[in-house]
Amino acid sequence: MRPLKLSQAFTLMESGPVVLVTTHDGTKDNIMTISWTMVMDFTPVFAITTGEWNHSFAALRKHRECVIAIPTVDLLDKVVGIGTCSGADTDKFAKFKLTPVPAQLVRPPLIKECLANIECKVIDIVKKHNIVVLEAVAAYLDTARKEKRTVHAVGDGTFIVDGRKIDRKAMMASRLPSGLC
Repeated sequence: MRPLKLSQAFTLMESGPVVLVTTHDGTKDNIMTISWTMVMDFTPVFAITTGEWNHSFAALRKHRECVIAIPTVDLLDKVVGIGTCSGADTDKFAKFKLTPVPAQLVRPPLIKECLANIECKVIDIVKKHNIVVLEAVAAYLDTARKEKRTVHAVGDGTFIVDGRKIDRKAMMASRLPSGLC
């Protein structure tokens, strides 16, 4: 093994898929790209990391709602593009040719082209670490969508694409024989 700069250690543990988060600031919709996400426990509670530097943060703080949209690998260039421009001066839905779909329980829209969308309410903001804690209030999955592979940011401008699924549901649901645990 060779030493790794501590400043790069996060690239070994980057978590869930890169997501798009839609917000509404009272006037217009916006989209931001987020790669720092977390599932909290076995409940529909999630966390994202963002802060004052991000145009959407003010809408999250003021209106306390958003949609987490989960894109697939075929949308990667749009996802990266969304993350490299500001909603302060760009209509990202128009620029990246994405379709806003009215949500049922929150003002920010779903994104039609994404595999899944989760409507969320902000339940906490942990200022010290710029963590926005979200509770899901509705979720949708496009089962007709052919592409289902999501992308994961390594953190240095490269991405990993999901591969094949390996099913261990039965093993996890049953008690392991003694000697195996």
